[in-house]
This record gives sequence, structure tokens and C-alpha cells, in this order.
Amino acid sequence: MAWNTNLRWRLPVICLLLQVALVVLFGVFVRYDPDADAHWIEERMSRNISSDLDNEFYYRYPSFQDVHVMIFVGFGFLMTFLQRYGYSAVGFNFLLAAFGIQWALLMQGWFHSFDGRYILLGVENLINADFCVGSVCVAFGAVLGKVSPVQLLIMTLFQVTLFSVNEFILLSLLEVKDAGGSMTIHTFGAYFGLTVTWILYRPNLYQSKDRQSSVYHSDLFAMIGTLFLWMYWPSFNSAVSNHGDAQHRAVINTYCSLAACVLTAVVLSSVLHKKGKLDMVHIQNATLAGGVAVGTAAEMMLMPYGSLIVGFICGIISTLGFVYLTPFLESRLRIQDTCGIHNLHGIPGIIGGIVGAVTAASASTELYGQEGLAFAFGFGSSTPSRNASTQGKFQAAGLFVSLAMALVGGIIVGVILKLPFWGQAADENCFEDAIYWEIPKDQKSIVFRSEDPTLKSSEP
Repeated sequence: MAWNTNLRWRLPVICLLLQVALVVLFGVFVRYDPDADAHWIEERMSRNISSDLDNEFYYRYPSFQDVHVMIFVGFGFLMTFLQRYGYSAVGFNFLLAAFGIQWALLMQGWFHSFDGRYILLGVENLINADFCVGSVCVAFGAVLGKVSPVQLLIMTLFQVTLFSVNEFILLSLLEVKDAGGSMTIHTFGAYFGLTVTWILYRPNLYQSKDRQSSVYHSDLFAMIGTLFLWMYWPSFNSAVSNHGDAQHRAVINTYCSLAACVLTAVVLSSVLHKKGKLDMVHIQNATLAGGVAVGTAAEMMLMPYGSLIVGFICGIISTLGFVYLTPFLESRLRIQDTCGIHNLHGIPGIIGGIVGAVTAASASTELYGQEGLAFAFGFGSSTPSRNASTQGKFQAAGLFVSLAMALVGGIIVGVILKLPFWGQAADENCFEDAIYWEIPKDQKSIVFRSEDPTLKSSEP
């Protein structure tokens, strides 16, 4: 089937309608949080705050900056490994993130910071919006190169909504702890994206096989994304933790897990190659799995050696996944996972949920102290029956809820995106920037079959 990829009216109309709707909704529902309002002086006096430095901005903004860089630079450049899809990887990531954070501020605001009349917007809301978009970026990796920007916007609209509902169930109703989002961000995002790409399965995608590989410079650009993500992941896992020991502990646990993960990923990459060489795909991706897997337990008393163990295991499992599991998923289960998000986010996310459940169930007053235990897990008069053992069970339940929401939501959204009028490319034209971007004239293009008469192929 030859589909029309001309987006001249589809993309502008969709973007314009979405942005106008967001402006109206922000005007009706969104106001500043007291810490950002001009009445801060009165607020400070009523709360007996002695200094402007106690404003939440000064505690959270450094973490927000780091997470923001991860979303726009880290994830964007990590997906530039395809030889002819760099513009789309960075540009479409930019587009869906810019739309996603606005919709996330509304959706998460209605669930978490709605005072009955308005959503009160502060710097912590911005961090949570980035978390939500982080899940979208994870799912984007599964469908990379196979969908149009219009499809990405529609997918983002639904995924942000489902993410916010899932997070509300886990954090507010089940009261699970998931500081770094192993369950809410990575597990949900990965299996949502994998389910969507399963529904959108392209049996003739082999016709674009020559463009699914990387070249020397594209792998270098992708490694830039890896390094930004690796450096800032401690901020990601600790950004919304309680001030003080919890945030401090989350940084240490993440740092240790990431460091251990690098070494075991390098070990497995070399061992699995006949001549002991390293595979850049493993170094770009598997080295980050430790940050994903330690997310749920990041602010718990996992202990530094426990974090090293988590990273050690995930470096091995993630690398094995890229070598053996990704080909199996495509050949046997019809899951065409472009970026291997199952190995970087899916399996490590599940491991993170399990680690969080076990760590929570093992919590004791000897480890935390009486007050520390109650504060860390929110045990109090409102949860008289909640103890470490039941907390561990709720943590495990949260993992299953995330998986269920991802699978059901992915099926629904996949069916919607499968409709043939979203401007998606034909199988033989996937993974090609020239379908949706104006390419510099001095850049030679791989020959592709154009279903749009305005596009002309050029010989290499």
C-alpha cells in the first residue's frame, strides 16, 4: 500500500489545535503555586519562613535542570544511531517532549496538585512533567523510524493520560514508593511502546534493512546521549525525594549501580564477541540499565553494596538481551523494537520493581530507626495496618498494575495508530529522514521509493 506522507496540512493542523486547546486549558485551570506567586512574602510570613532561600525553587531547580537535559539531549541523541534518521530522532523527540510536558502539567496537576479550582504550578510539577515525558521517550524508542510525527503526537496524548492515571493508582491509592520510576516510568513506558510496535508490526520491514544499521559518526552522536543520561541519572532518581537523607541516599545508590553496570556490560560485550571486541550498541544502552533498576529502591536503605549488586546483574542481563532477546522478539513474537527498549527499560524496570518490593519488605527499625521507618514509607495514623511486610506486597502489586496498564493501553493506542491516514511511511521507506525533512542538497540520499510525488529520490 502506498501511503501519502505529505504532512503539509495534517501536522500543522494537529499541532495548532493541540496548542490552542492547551492555552485555553491553562487559562482556565492553571495558576502559580504559593512558592511562585507574588504573594510569596505573605506566604513566607504565615509559614514562619525566615529566608527566601527556603523557597522550594532553590531545592528542586538544580535537579529539574538535570532531568530536563536528560529528556531533550540525553534521550534525543541516544536515538541518533540510525544512519539516516538523525534529524528525526532529535527533532521528533523535541516535538513530542514539548507537547508532552504541557499536557503532563495538566494531567498530573488534576491528579496531584488540584486545589478544587486550580492546578497550582511549581517547580516540582515541572520535574513530574519531565518524568512523564521520560516514559514517552522510552516508548518512542520502540517505534523509532516507523511512525510519522502525527502518530507520535497522538501516541503522546494518550500515553501521558494513561501514565498519569497509572501513577495516581500506584502513588496515591496503593501508596507505593517509586522515586526513580522503575515501575511508573520505565516498565510502563517500555511495555506500552512494545505493545504499540507489536500492533503496528510491519512484515515487510526488511525492505528498509539497509537503513536500520549505524555508521561511525551516528554511533558517536548516540554515545553523547548515553553520557548525558549516565551523568545525570542520579538527579533523575532523586529529584522528587524528600529533602535530606532520602535524596542524598538516592544519589549514592544510583551512582554506585551505574558504575557497576558499566563494567559488567563491557565484560559481557567482550565475552560474547568471537574476537573479544566491544559492541557500541551494548555500551550505549546496557551501561544505563543500572540506573533504571535501582530507581524504585533508590531512596530506600538498599546499602551501597546492594546498589553495586543491582548494577552488576543488570549490566549482564541487559547485554544478553541485546544479543539474544531482541532477535527472538522480532522473529518469534513480531515485536520490532528499534532501540532495544526491552533490554534497557523493560527488563531492568521489572528488576527494579522486584528490588523495591524486597527492600521494602525487609525494612526494619534497626535499619531505619523508628521515626526513620515511618517517615521513609509514610507509615502513620492514616495507615495503621501498613508495615514493612504489607508495604512490600503493595510494591509488588504496583508492578503488576503498571504492566497491565501498559499492555491494555498499548493495544488501544496501537489500533488507533494503525489507521492509514496519519502520514506514515511505507515499509521500504522507513528509517529515512528525507520522508519528513528537507535534507541539505549536498547530502546524498539513499535511494527510496517515494509515495509522495513532491519527493524525489537521489542517487548515492
